[in-house]
Amino acid sequence: MRYHAVLPTLTRALRVAARTALLYWCVLSLTFALLRLAPGDPATFLVPPGATVEDAARIRVALGLDRPVAVQYARWLRGTLHADLGTSFVDGRPVARVIGDALPVSLGLGLVSLLLSFLVGTLAGLWQAARHGSLADLGVTTVSVVLIASPAYWLGLGAIAFFTYLASTLSLPLWLRLPAVGMATPGADLEGLDRLLDLARHSVLPVGLLAAIGAAGVARYVRTSALDVLNADWVRTARAKGLAEGRVLARHVAANLRAPLLTLFALALPGTVAGSVFVETIFGWPGMGRLMVTAIVARDYPVVLGCAAAYAAVVIVANLAAESLLGWADPRIAA
Repeated sequence: MRYHAVLPTLTRALRVAARTALLYWCVLSLTFALLRLAPGDPATFLVPPGATVEDAARIRVALGLDRPVAVQYARWLRGTLHADLGTSFVDGRPVARVIGDALPVSLGLGLVSLLLSFLVGTLAGLWQAARHGSLADLGVTTVSVVLIASPAYWLGLGAIAFFTYLASTLSLPLWLRLPAVGMATPGADLEGLDRLLDLARHSVLPVGLLAAIGAAGVARYVRTSALDVLNADWVRTARAKGLAEGRVLARHVAANLRAPLLTLFALALPGTVAGSVFVETIFGWPGMGRLMVTAIVARDYPVVLGCAAAYAAVVIVANLAAESLLGWADPRIAA
């Protein structure tokens, strides 16, 4: 009896594992093919000015780019299966070490901004739904639409212009004069708590920008979903019983938004690894987004494939985790 109870679960787990492995292989193989089809030769980016054709040919041989594409694919696939992502064409370091330097930056920047965006966006969306049609609802909706529609680089440059240059010009208080570039004050030898506070101060603009854009999207989503729930019969019944509006929103409406918000969070979570290219570039944060763009421009194939492998892994794991938690978020799904 126990064997027959475990067998369906084991079969489903094996099926999910096989499907996940196939999907992961397809994503990485497609990335490999697109890189080889893209115009440009990595050797031309590595040779110094005035180098001869023979110099470029020697670099191509050293990098293994003179081999047929099928041979290069087989070597890359064998290395990937052995957890060897190769060596960067540009700086000669192992790809795992290059990604290891950039990944914590994107995770720290992305996770904090993602949590803030969902916290603020969910509260703002519920608040708007409770005041549907009011002037306050219209005002928050306008701000949300502007934030969503505005390019991230434009908002970033505007934030730097106001909180850095204009704040210094107007001699505003020091806590309003925020640093624009980098993760630490140049030349400052800080340790312990002082270093952490300096990092937090440098994080205000990039984290605030990403959180504001994300919160605007979450607020729009929560507002629309909450309005659908508020019009349900069982919500009207709860109000007819005399429940306070805050209790109706917290206990009934918010509970029914757990499943869609969990799915939305799983879809947004991989973005913490890819990072925001514009935000990391504008504020000078050496994260995964900036690394990926730099590697693509330089045709650094191993680094691009390593970043794609990390990103695809997070996407797959996040979706599997969300799928397994949907039964907790909405018991009707588990039933």
